[in-house]
Amino acid sequence: MTGIRIAVAEPMITKDPAENGAKVRELMKVAAGHKARLIQFPEGQLSGFPNEQFQDWSEVDWPLVRDELDKIQKLAARLKLWVVLGSAHPLTPPNRPHNSLYVISDQGRIVDRYDKRYCSNTELTRYFSPGFEPIVFDVDGYRFGCALCVEVNFPALFSHYERLGVECLLLSAYPADAIFEVKARAHAAINNYWIAMSLPAQTADLMPSGLIAPDGTYVATVTPPAELTIATIDRDDPTYEIPLTKLRPWRALARKGDIYSARRVVGDPRSTNHTIS
Repeated sequence: MTGIRIAVAEPMITKDPAENGAKVRELMKVAAGHKARLIQFPEGQLSGFPNEQFQDWSEVDWPLVRDELDKIQKLAARLKLWVVLGSAHPLTPPNRPHNSLYVISDQGRIVDRYDKRYCSNTELTRYFSPGFEPIVFDVDGYRFGCALCVEVNFPALFSHYERLGVECLLLSAYPADAIFEVKARAHAAINNYWIAMSLPAQTADLMPSGLIAPDGTYVATVTPPAELTIATIDRDDPTYEIPLTKLRPWRALARKGDIYSARRVVGDPRSTNHTIS
């Protein structure tokens, strides 16, 4: 088999980190049983999400969150499975937490953490401290990046990941409207990479979780009552030869602009005068 198999999860998120952690580990075992190398979870999966599972950070049992995270790390090492896990990440008081994705390697180590950069107005003024850096990491020769929810509204973030060589962007979210799906599919088709979209079961009526191909079509979606889907990312799949080997290199070249500036028409009034027919 060529490519890499990944699992995209769509579990219910609760207020209880112990219940959330148990569900994460349950789905990790399912993913490993299907030979997945990586499993992705929604925004806020472990801690719960503000305004949804709780209203104030005082309601979150942080020692329990850390204990569940430790159990997840140990299971990742045992299963030899990469895990990308949404959770609030506490900072030193009085600083507000980050809205984060933990990147846990198949050795059970947190090798990186993505902190949401473009927080919503409510997140920024009531709940979270923003992050400032993109992250990329490689699994079995494939490059992944991370983004969170409302960041779908910032195209520059997605094009930056294209320039960083990302082949699959892991977009975890707790979406509020159905147009989110259209935006995600557009980013996949414009940047010619896969987008894995992991959402909670609470938002399944808006759109499915799943894997979107470099041409903007779905490779696989979660179909309830299932809580995850397994799909393969394969850069050598002939289905995606045009978006991967023709469109993506051409668009990268076009964005630099040299191919256009070199062909600028100079000294022709029919070009410079915009009022003539």
